[in-house]
Amino acid sequence: MNSIETANIPASPVKRLAAMTYDSFLLFGVLFAATLIPSLIFDTAAPATIENGDVVNELSPLLSGWIFQVYLLVISILFFCWFWLRNQQTLGMQAWRLKVETLSGQPISFNQCLLRLLGAVVSIACLGAGYWWIWADKDSLSWHDRWSKTRIVETPKK
Repeated sequence: MNSIETANIPASPVKRLAAMTYDSFLLFGVLFAATLIPSLIFDTAAPATIENGDVVNELSPLLSGWIFQVYLLVISILFFCWFWLRNQQTLGMQAWRLKVETLSGQPISFNQCLLRLLGAVVSIACLGAGYWWIWADKDSLSWHDRWSKTRIVETPKK
């Protein structure tokens, strides 16, 4: 292999967006399953007084409160951290041949995972400005790349 094949090339914004889209579908499925399990356990059967065609919009307090929202947040964090710490790639990143690493090319730490996720929320909350920054940054890094001292790079074809 020559040095061009082994060099860590910054991921293009288009590939990053494609991987994020892919991962959002996967995360939706994970959160769906994470919602289904407690709803089957904690949600009681509908009372017998409900007639066919009636709309029932009451959920168990365990399924509609802040505890449930924190539960889903923890599932989302675990989803990304598990993939990034285990293989440096989510499934979407694997499909687009991308990986996350430190600025020196090493695997990222758990703290960097958390910083990266928190920074990504801020990047999106500012109308995506943290992602748009990739086009202006000399190293093609987003805000959360900078904050967590990580980067997304393309991996060579095998």
